[in-house]
Amino acid sequence: MSPRLTTSRRAPLRTVAVSAALLVALAACGDPGSSGGGTTPDADDAPTSGAPVCDPIAGDTLVVLDDDQNLQTVDNIIPAANAAAVADDPAVIEILDSVSAALDTDKLIALNRAVDVDRQTSAQAAAQFVEDEGLAVADDATGSSTVVVGAANFSESVTLAEIYAAVLASAGYDTSVQTIDARETYLPALEDGQITVFPEYVGTLTEFLNKSVNGEDAEAVASGDLDATVAALTELGEERGLVFGEASAAQDQNAFAVTQAFADEHGVTTLTELAEACSGLVLGAGPECVERPFCRPGLEETYGLEFADFVALDVGGPLTKTALQQGEISLGLVFSSDGQLG
Repeated sequence: MSPRLTTSRRAPLRTVAVSAALLVALAACGDPGSSGGGTTPDADDAPTSGAPVCDPIAGDTLVVLDDDQNLQTVDNIIPAANAAAVADDPAVIEILDSVSAALDTDKLIALNRAVDVDRQTSAQAAAQFVEDEGLAVADDATGSSTVVVGAANFSESVTLAEIYAAVLASAGYDTSVQTIDARETYLPALEDGQITVFPEYVGTLTEFLNKSVNGEDAEAVASGDLDATVAALTELGEERGLVFGEASAAQDQNAFAVTQAFADEHGVTTLTELAEACSGLVLGAGPECVERPFCRPGLEETYGLEFADFVALDVGGPLTKTALQQGEISLGLVFSSDGQLG
């Protein structure tokens, strides 16, 4: 099973103006240790590392701490394609590999910010990205077939699909973008050729196919190792008539953020540095975090992080980000490509 809190790709990450109702919901979480969702520290929560207790520090800018010991499963963006279509025209994947080479997480954050914060359309953001990165195939535009680019129903996926479509169109292909709600719906369409290509997520798709091919109880084959996970994905894809391009450096995965002010105060950029510098932290995330191995248990076991409290909020959403910004929690679960990240 993929270690994400959700088993399918999430809904759009949008910057939401914090309404009165949202502030009430956040206030209901109470101070750390209150009855609003935290747990009162006891003797078991006392720091044992010798690191000083680091209180939350408010601030508007949020930064992700590097998961330097690979607790999370990789979820890099990768072109997925119908095998028969690509066999007939392998240039399609070769062209999309140029997008993968140009894309990293910082650029994905900027694309999401353009759409979710600055309110550009996905097509506008995609066109600007293609221009800025020089991805248009101005010379030797020989593509002549029709390519349907699929997208899931959230803005990041649509923007990536628009980038794929724009680059392929510049090479002479007749392209269109088709948005479909869920992987359970769009994957069969990709497999039977109704959709030609799709911007996918390495770890999430690997585990989806793993369960589909090997059963719901199949041992996970996706991990923090990108090469090994792509190898597993490639093998699973062969059984479903799928092939893949090169994985990009861009990831949309579970991540843990602090405020920039907190990171600066304690000189931390990685989760390992955080464990060395701080104890008595307050963690905020969805309620499932206390049981999921990639969340609180993993942070404690892999990194040795010490928490004084846990506040049940949401999964990478406005409650968690607002709690960080207001100094209610020290560390919060977010998504690594969120357009609100600094």
